[in-house]
Amino acid sequence: MNTAAAETTLSPDRFDAVVLDLDGVITQTARVHAAAWKAMFDDYLARHAAPGEAFEAFDIATDYRKYVDGKPRYDGVRSFLESRGIDLPYGKPDDPSDRETICALGNRKNRLFREKLRADGVEVYASSIALIKQLRRAGMRTAVVSSSRNCREVLEAAGIAGLFDARVDGVELQQLDLAGKPAPDMFIEACRRLGSDPQRSIGIEDATAGVQAAKGAGYGCVIGVDRGNQAQALYDHGADIVVADLGELRVITADEAASSARQLPSALDCLDRIFPDAARMPVVFLDYDGTLTPIVAHPDDAILSDDMRTTLRRLAALCEVAIVSGRDLEDVRERVGINDIWYAGSHGFDIAGPEGERGQFQEGREHLPALDAAEATLRETLATVPGCLVERKRFSIAVHYRQVALDQVARIKQAVDTVHSAHAGLRLTTGKKIFELQPDIDWDKGKALRWLIQKLELDMTRFIAVYIGDDVTDEDAFRELRRDGVGILVAQNDQPTQAIYRLETPDAVQRFLDRLADRLQGSAP
Repeated sequence: MNTAAAETTLSPDRFDAVVLDLDGVITQTARVHAAAWKAMFDDYLARHAAPGEAFEAFDIATDYRKYVDGKPRYDGVRSFLESRGIDLPYGKPDDPSDRETICALGNRKNRLFREKLRADGVEVYASSIALIKQLRRAGMRTAVVSSSRNCREVLEAAGIAGLFDARVDGVELQQLDLAGKPAPDMFIEACRRLGSDPQRSIGIEDATAGVQAAKGAGYGCVIGVDRGNQAQALYDHGADIVVADLGELRVITADEAASSARQLPSALDCLDRIFPDAARMPVVFLDYDGTLTPIVAHPDDAILSDDMRTTLRRLAALCEVAIVSGRDLEDVRERVGINDIWYAGSHGFDIAGPEGERGQFQEGREHLPALDAAEATLRETLATVPGCLVERKRFSIAVHYRQVALDQVARIKQAVDTVHSAHAGLRLTTGKKIFELQPDIDWDKGKALRWLIQKLELDMTRFIAVYIGDDVTDEDAFRELRRDGVGILVAQNDQPTQAIYRLETPDAVQRFLDRLADRLQGSAP
């Protein structure tokens, strides 16, 4: 995973809010929690060991991270006991600590934690506090999430409660009947309270369960903090970036981000730099709307020009070409009208090849009933909003507001948010004048691109992948190629992006593709 400086820069141009875990990210109470867990479990295991036999003690380095860290207290008790083959009744949250129930053991642990907290106080990570203050000065909202029922007390004891616009903790977890981590509920609720789109939110966690929760909530960036030699585990559970300390992150203003974006070189001027080695054959992946055709008021009006189609046919005869679009597969395939290339429709949920190959992401089909219900509600709710278009695709619902009066956009956003909240299996994404609901699973244009690379059996030491796109959803593909390919953003104005080159318009895209075809034709034997 690439953790270059460009990926560790946080800007209000890309993100509106940052949601941080408490223990292990902001405060150093994780070790106090770990010590309390060990004291409670070791006492229980010792008392229930067979006569004359030594018991296997609770191990902070392994058991705490694997079974307890980041989870609600009673879930942690149950998880660890199950790992030892111990089955106890759940009990009730008000069980006294001397009972033999999961709740009683959890209450015993909490009593020990409070005792240790009173004795040792609360230490904070100074670099984390400094980062939070920088984020707030840059205009980003902040929230804290914690499975601990002691979150408020810890924040107040540390004197940092005023640094957060919202708090979702173990107390509210029970009151609101939210599922604990690794379920995404707490992170979704934090975004709701901050009024932030998950795609424009950053989640920061030190536990694998928390990383998985933020990723499941659809956060635009998930940062793992490696406090215990578990960087790979954090990546495996969904972290986009892993740092050892939040001091490695840099906050820049919107003006600084725009200045940085202005340095993005033109792909037309850098053809030799993009393809320096004739031995590596290009593989070209292209978005459709805004990349091959201009952005138009109505999606039906995005018609591919004959000149662009001629360019694509010529290039497809010289190298692999694939179209990766948010449009339905059959729609984009009909619009492009070229048989000898690959198509990935619905953001990669539906893929087809030139020889009749077909791939549909199985989990996506399981969400079709939820999409049907969401579509019906949105059509009814938004029918009276002039200019609003609800476009149903097989694996998503796009709500277009390009032609909607500015004072009606908030109404549309509220309607989409309400439908999103009613369907836990869907995630909300945004684009150019669009809100879109998709199956809430770990699949996007970047994953589809990597699937195509593997399906085509491309050895990336002999091929170089290029992805050209213009929208927020294309950032997943740009990010996927930072290790072994090239991302090219189509945009007239400067903006932060994971791409490393820029083309201003679809016309510039066509000139770039023509020059690439000229180059390939010239090198052909």
